[in-house]
Amino acid sequence: MAADDNLRHLSLELAFQRQEVKGFTSLTWYIADMGCHARGSHVLPLTLFLTERTAYRFNLNSQHPRLFVRCETTDDGPAPRELTASQEVAANWMDGDTQVLDTPMPLAIQAWIEAYLARHGERVEGGRKKKRAGAGRASQE
Repeated sequence: MAADDNLRHLSLELAFQRQEVKGFTSLTWYIADMGCHARGSHVLPLTLFLTERTAYRFNLNSQHPRLFVRCETTDDGPAPRELTASQEVAANWMDGDTQVLDTPMPLAIQAWIEAYLARHGERVEGGRKKKRAGAGRASQE
């Protein structure tokens, strides 16, 4: 098993659309292109973590699997900083009032994540077990 079986580099290109709402013009940024290579203006590592396997499975099982990019706001627009396949991680980024862009997950990345899950197993998040009445207490005789 390769030491980097959990790491791929992807390139992405950002673009924007101008939108006018009530006389004000704003820019809406989006990911215009994503490639499964390390060439381009924005190259980010996609690292898979064992603790996120349930989130990866949830994403892969959705009708339209997505990748999520955390961006830093700059004067020139959003600057991509992190990439994830976990909707939970992306939600945490958004809770921090950070701009997150999403894009369809390339089929090659879907296959790679499927292979990762096959190698490392599916993580099953079980619910908490209910304690039996009186369990853990010293019995009184």
